[in-house]
Amino acid sequence: MTHATCARAPGRIASVLIVDDHPLYGDALSAAISLVFEGCRIETAQTLRAGLDLVADGFAPDLAMFDLKLPDVSGISGFQSLRESIPDTPILVISSLTSVPVVDALMQAGAAGFLPKDASAQVLRSALADVSTGRKFVPAGYQRSANGAPADALCESAHPKLAELTPQQARIMQLIRAGKPNKQIAYDLNLAEATVKAHITALLRRLGVQNRTQAAVLVEAAEVDGAGGLDPDSRAFLSQ
Repeated sequence: MTHATCARAPGRIASVLIVDDHPLYGDALSAAISLVFEGCRIETAQTLRAGLDLVADGFAPDLAMFDLKLPDVSGISGFQSLRESIPDTPILVISSLTSVPVVDALMQAGAAGFLPKDASAQVLRSALADVSTGRKFVPAGYQRSANGAPADALCESAHPKLAELTPQQARIMQLIRAGKPNKQIAYDLNLAEATVKAHITALLRRLGVQNRTQAAVLVEAAEVDGAGGLDPDSRAFLSQ
């Protein structure tokens, strides 16, 4: 499993927000969390809207646990909405959507970790321990494997829109997929940061997406879908 540093400073978990539309699962999760974080305040919501309302009413959780499949959520935008409402709170995603591109897209979008819904109690405890101490958590088998193919070859074979990128844009796209910020990309490619920003603006326009996360998702989905490895639910999630 992957353990990486999360932006939030370590601290005691005294409050948790659970957003999940299955009451039985939510109750079981609450009980498990209470055993790990004794005396913890736990608030539950069965829709994204209800979760956002709790935050708007003043609830400031130390940790959020979020199910991707909710009645009022389509694609990764639901996670992004919650992330924007509690930017300093780690969000541990728990979902039955377990394809590597989905997990990778979530981690790139700022998730503190990912846990499949069929994870054991022991794995849940490991995830909670890591996230509560400021680290990121992804179980073994859910990380994106390294792809040694050249950026240009990937773009030409994966998706028509990707094939339209210039060689420099394709190289930048690969570095975006690696999660590197503009400053690091500029250093790696020996370019001015302003030049990198201009390239990114151009490639986002060419791909028809709004931001770096959506661009990375498009590449991941095209790559895996081209290999016949993306299930319909994951494809739908990544396309919204």
